[in-house]
Amino acid sequence: MGLAERVLAGDGISREEARAVVTSADAELLEVLAASYRVRRRHFGDTVQLFFLMNAKSGLCPEDCGYCSQSKISTADIPRYNLLAPDTILDAARLAAERQAKTFCIVISARGPSEREIDAVCAIVPQIKARHELNVCACLGLLTPGQARRLADAGVDKVNHNLNTSARYYPSVCSTHTHADRVATLAACRDAGLELCSGGIMGMGEDPDDLVDMAFELRALGVESIPLNFLTAIDGTPLGGSARLTPRDCLRGLAMMRLVNPASEIRVAGGREIQLRSLQPLALYAANSIFVGDYLTTKGQPPAADYALIADLGFTITGGPERGAGCQSSAP
Repeated sequence: MGLAERVLAGDGISREEARAVVTSADAELLEVLAASYRVRRRHFGDTVQLFFLMNAKSGLCPEDCGYCSQSKISTADIPRYNLLAPDTILDAARLAAERQAKTFCIVISARGPSEREIDAVCAIVPQIKARHELNVCACLGLLTPGQARRLADAGVDKVNHNLNTSARYYPSVCSTHTHADRVATLAACRDAGLELCSGGIMGMGEDPDDLVDMAFELRALGVESIPLNFLTAIDGTPLGGSARLTPRDCLRGLAMMRLVNPASEIRVAGGREIQLRSLQPLALYAANSIFVGDYLTTKGQPPAADYALIADLGFTITGGPERGAGCQSSAP
């Protein structure tokens, strides 16, 4: 394809070329993955970084995101609870460290955090860092500039706030806030000195152009960490039964995201076990990160299966944020 050579030379690919990757034929899949792997290896070697999610507040969300089991319109049978006690969150951080995760993600379901919730997160983050060598990512919904600064001052490393899809398609997914609201939160976090973690979801009914538009917007925002989720069609949500992805679709999406965002951390996120199935290992030829353990309201595969998958590829788990060709550090 010649795309890898151009990306490695510092030239970005065009939207038309990115769309061609997403819509390429199955017969070209290995060629597409080979191109994305060359770029991935330049920036991350053969390392894989692990993330661990903690659903610190479940359900009770006033938003109407169609994919989410925690939204106000969802009838999914999920746990619903307010912000967990500090000891419970600290115990989850201990488990994250034991599972060789580099980043511990604190997630709450909300339009945005209350002052009490911001206070609690800002109080717990220094304790986590004092006990474990973990980066901390906070996913708390829409944030004001003041809240973003408080998180940065408390030692939060990055904030997750996904674009989820293109600006064009976003009204098909959610009506209680806008795509622009999400971009404003990312801008507030950037201004506060926080790294950005933002990605999206494949399989919500978007077309290839929506996926490409999101990838280029993430590039324009300079997002350091990009999780690509694959819709888990949860019964009781408006998008339940909507996912029509094949494992090859997922791989093409990951490859395109890598070629558009060559130096960003690309994470194979929620739904990988369901949508990629037996092709899960191939995802790591484009991505360099996975979640280990469970997601927010759905189960992941056992951590031992993830370790085996990584080892079978000849890759290593990285214990640090180093980048660069030949990076081969591994977790102790």
